[in-house]
Amino acid sequence: MIADTAIYVSKRLQRAAFALLCLMAAQLTLALASCEAEPAAMAARVSLAELP
Repeated sequence: MIADTAIYVSKRLQRAAFALLCLMAAQLTLALASCEAEPAAMAARVSLAELP
C-alpha cells in the first residue's frame, strides 16, 4: 500500500518536474534568441566592409 502510494506520487511529481523543465528550456531558448551579437564581431564586419 505504501509502495503504491509512493509510486503514484512519484509519477505525479515526474509530470510536474517535466513541465518545469520544459518551461525552463523555453525561457533559456528565448533568452538566447534575444542576445545581441558581440561588439567585437560587429566591429570586424564593419572594418572588413570598409576596405577598398
